[in-house]
Amino acid sequence: MKKLLIANRGEIAVRIARTARQMGIETVLVVSEPDAASLAARTADHFVVVGPAPAPASYLNQDAIIAAALESGCDAVHPGYGFLSENAAFARKVADAGLIWVGPDADAIEMMGNKSMARESARKAGVPVLRGSDGPLDPEADAVAIARDIGYPLVVKASAGGGGRGIRFVHSEDELLDTIEMARGEAASVFGDPTVYLERFVQLARHVEVQVLGDGTQFIHLGDRDCSMQRRSQKVIEEAPAPDLPDAVRQTIRESSVELARLCGYSGAGTVEFLYDPINQEAAFIEMNTRIQVEHPITEQITGVDLVREQLLIAGTGSMSLTQDDVRFTGHAIECRINAEDPDNNFFPSPGLVKAMEWPSAAGIRVDSGVEAGSVVSPYYDSMLAKLIVHAADRDSAIAATLAALEETRIEGVKTTIPVHTMLLSRPEFAAVSHHSKFIETAADLMEAK
Repeated sequence: MKKLLIANRGEIAVRIARTARQMGIETVLVVSEPDAASLAARTADHFVVVGPAPAPASYLNQDAIIAAALESGCDAVHPGYGFLSENAAFARKVADAGLIWVGPDADAIEMMGNKSMARESARKAGVPVLRGSDGPLDPEADAVAIARDIGYPLVVKASAGGGGRGIRFVHSEDELLDTIEMARGEAASVFGDPTVYLERFVQLARHVEVQVLGDGTQFIHLGDRDCSMQRRSQKVIEEAPAPDLPDAVRQTIRESSVELARLCGYSGAGTVEFLYDPINQEAAFIEMNTRIQVEHPITEQITGVDLVREQLLIAGTGSMSLTQDDVRFTGHAIECRINAEDPDNNFFPSPGLVKAMEWPSAAGIRVDSGVEAGSVVSPYYDSMLAKLIVHAADRDSAIAATLAALEETRIEGVKTTIPVHTMLLSRPEFAAVSHHSKFIETAADLMEAK
């Protein structure tokens, strides 16, 4: 691999460009018209404008992106996360154009992208799964009988769903059939696929996940993370390793995630996500994300492994640089996703000019940012400004250091979610690991405490 096209924007584009430079790989970034003046555009060696601001005309314009790669002499494409990163059709187009796709092949993306198919693959690999319907729910099947066997409450999930979308909850039998029909209609409209399946709903569950790497021959894990502090299914704070997990559960999710990667013949970085029921001390498969995750830095901090470097090595050489025995875990890391949003106005986006941006620089602090002082936050894209990552000797120290780092951070010109991060990290429930993925929505006093 000599010249890499980065098909993304913001902090992940900056992140990829910097690692590629360290590896001696030249980079070309695709940008929309307003992003031509971005930090990412200045970080890459070259940039190519592929369209106007709206994502469908630029960052989702598959033909324009592939044309940019070919015309600029690139031999590989890194999709980052979001946008086209888990689009099997795009991965095939990239390969068909004679370019290296930095990620798993289209078949693996497709297998894991269909949630009912992914669930069946997980079951075959020995990954624990929740009780549910046996594959997609047949329209002619006796849904009432299947639901009674699963038990209430349960969820109706779109097979093609993801990112918290395509999910409807059912609390009693009299809601079931109408909910299934609504879910099928919604799935057909949003995802172009009406198939759904049923699954037991775990109340007050935590969200834990395992980072895996594969090169088609070797398959390893790099530990686990906890992403339970979420707002409307969007992660707010992540940490690694996942705290307060029984050793048996931790071992099961790590080893079974590796087996799922093996079953897929996986190549690249991937994340296997689980619901963890702390009452019954059981974990169950949710989905596999076939890309680099937003929260990958906390895994890098506790392992010392550069995941983007491993992605580029696997794609370029067919081999990763380490084995399972090489992976060591040190300390605890926390990541805060800092967004340009106004918490006092229902988290409404706060685009505009960043007039000042200052970060603390103490030991153990890392900042992955897509903006700087003088940057303009666009209303067209995700509102994340930066990720504040703090690594310390243990969890308590990491919480204290993160709170101190947030206190020292200064961002002017746009509203940010920093006060929310400070409030959440200060909560006794977070310290005691008694929070869950619906904590923000269900703690009645939460926003008053901000």
